[in-house]
Amino acid sequence: MAMSGGIDSTVAAMLLHESGYEVIGLTMKTWDYESSGGNKKETGCCSLDSINDARKVAVECGFPHTILDIREEFGDSIINNFVDEYIAGRTPNPCVLCNTYIKWEALLKRADMLNCKYIATGHYAQIRKENNRFVVYKGIDSKKDQSYVLWGISQDCLSRTIFPMGKYHKDDIKKIAIERGYKSLAEKSESYEICFIPDNDYRGFLKRKVKGLEKKVNGGSFMNTNGEVIGKHEGYPFFTIGQRKLGVSFGKEPSYVIDIDPDTNVVTIGKKEDLLKQKMYVKDINYVKTKQIDKEKTYLVKVRYKHQGELAFIEQTEEILKVFFINKVNGIAPGQSAVIYDEGDVVAGGIIMKI
Repeated sequence: MAMSGGIDSTVAAMLLHESGYEVIGLTMKTWDYESSGGNKKETGCCSLDSINDARKVAVECGFPHTILDIREEFGDSIINNFVDEYIAGRTPNPCVLCNTYIKWEALLKRADMLNCKYIATGHYAQIRKENNRFVVYKGIDSKKDQSYVLWGISQDCLSRTIFPMGKYHKDDIKKIAIERGYKSLAEKSESYEICFIPDNDYRGFLKRKVKGLEKKVNGGSFMNTNGEVIGKHEGYPFFTIGQRKLGVSFGKEPSYVIDIDPDTNVVTIGKKEDLLKQKMYVKDINYVKTKQIDKEKTYLVKVRYKHQGELAFIEQTEEILKVFFINKVNGIAPGQSAVIYDEGDVVAGGIIMKI
């Protein structure tokens, strides 16, 4: 059982233990806060407090707990990709990549060593088997559903995965924690930061990770939709599609980043309506429910975690998916994940390409 020290994975471990599973708690150390160079107090899933919280519950419930150090493999793939994507003018989603390439593989490897049949996490999602495939579908709590970040997990990994939280609402989980004497856990604030950026300042993180970055990219241009240079900025890696706070004002109407060109260090800005797009291309596809997309059917497509999704027709090619939205979608950012749903089921997912 992957235990971060938070309420969801902790209650999930309790429920599995109480239902008769032989549980072994495992907390993964993915990042060393001191080496991040930030100035915020250590918090989140990799902090000493969180590790101790997970261990405390395991001891009190009567099942073993261990720590898995995956800092080296995490840093090589996830953090390097994060930096590379911003340098390429895209907006990465490290949590999806971590789930896809690091956490599940690390959990399964340790599960095999411990002769465990299954692995479990505290994600709000569900799994079922249909037509010889393991299908991820939305948890019943629509406000907490995390199926979006699970699109990249392989069929082999899903075949051995349990999501205990999928059938619960968050309020139910808090009640369970309180009933079992863990009121402090129920009151614990949730972290929405990237685990290796504890101060939530990704721009500062990039500056610390890439030596001389500020000098290399400083002096870039802001351009309007007519192709006119209207100002200067500190460098394209410090902007994302849809960003409103630009550090400078361009008139009375709000301005938004609508395009980033890393080759010329140009950030194009425009009005909110300029962010609306009706098509996108998606690469690095992982098919979950089916490998065949019906081009005559409409699917719900999410372009970011908090996006409610929009209906779209999808054209499938050998390497990419072409997505045509019925209504225009705001803020499609290359590098982010696109997840395709059919009646709550994750059909497939991939990475949004720059058009």
